[in-house]
Order: sequence, then C-alpha cells, then structure tokens
Amino acid sequence: MSKTGGQEPTQELETQSTEQPIDFNRDVRPILAAKCYFCHGPDEGHREAGLRLDDREEAIDYSAIIPGEPSQSLLVERINSVDPDEAMPPPHSEKSLSDSEKEILRRWISAGANYDQHWAFVPPEQPTVPDIATNTSEDLKSWPKNEIDQFTLSRMQIAGLTPADEADKYTLVRRLYLDLIGMPPSIQEADAFVNSNDPR
Repeated sequence: MSKTGGQEPTQELETQSTEQPIDFNRDVRPILAAKCYFCHGPDEGHREAGLRLDDREEAIDYSAIIPGEPSQSLLVERINSVDPDEAMPPPHSEKSLSDSEKEILRRWISAGANYDQHWAFVPPEQPTVPDIATNTSEDLKSWPKNEIDQFTLSRMQIAGLTPADEADKYTLVRRLYLDLIGMPPSIQEADAFVNSNDPR
C-alpha cells in the first residue's frame, strides 16, 4: 500500500478528537494519497496485488475495507502488522504511518468508509451560515465582522481554539504587501496605511 523508494514530504496529521467526525477529503484522502496510492491507486503501471484503494467498490471487493468492521478489514490488519513481510506500507518504502494516521483510518472504516468526491469536482452550493450566538462567550460575539468570520469562528470553536488578538496596523500592512507582491512596504506606504481611516 505504498510507494517504494525515497521519502516524500507529507503533512503529519494530528490526532483527531473522537467527537469530531472523520472527513474523507480532510482526514483520509491525504493519508491514502501520500502513503498508499502509488502502489494501490489508479495507475495500473504501479499497482500491486491488484488492489485499488482509490475506488471504494474495488477496495471492498478485495476485503481491504469492510465498512463498519475495521477489525475484519485487511487494510487495518496490514497497517498494524509488525511482520515486515505483511506490514503496509512496507518498511523499505520509508512511508510508515503514525499512530494518529492509523487511528484515523480505523475510525473512518468504523464509520462506514465513505468516499467523498474531490471538492474541485463538486458543484458549489450556498452554505448555511453557522449560528455562533449560542456557543460563543460575550467577549467573542462581536468578533465576526462578516459571514466568513462566522464560519471561521465556528470551526475554531469545534477545534477548541479562540481567535488571536488583532494585529496592529503596521503588522497588517506588512502582511498585505508580502502576500500580494512579495515585498515589504516602503516607510511611506506603511505610514499611509496606518494613518488611513478607510474601512476597506
């Protein structure tokens, strides 16, 4: 379930809260793509053992995934194996899974092993703006300035986070220039930003 050869940089996924549902695109797809798809993905030239993990029905037919039954799923058995001839990803691939990644895969299968289409292929829909009033302390209720802030604050609350203190205007103008043109502002440009009362 992995690529042989050199190590590729991957983002380490932190352990997810057991109360937070597993999201395939956010939590599972990155693990499978980084650690499994080279040998068990859509490319027939690299596929091994006839197993595809990028296709739910094929993975189920292979018994790699048995929805709702992680203990019966070959994927869970192999990622937890200590036998170097059975373990996946194989030790020589240098693509070992962390304990948190193994737990994410186990929880995903336990929850039904749903696959979601990549977000780029899903037609956009107008989302419902989160109601943050009931779960927000009084000092944070005025923090959102627009609907995007309400989504941001809602997601932070789920993760147990709170917004950072607002940056001063010199910090903001520096970030703005570095983000947009890759160069810091001149002293004159920074002063003009700081001294402006334009809300935009």
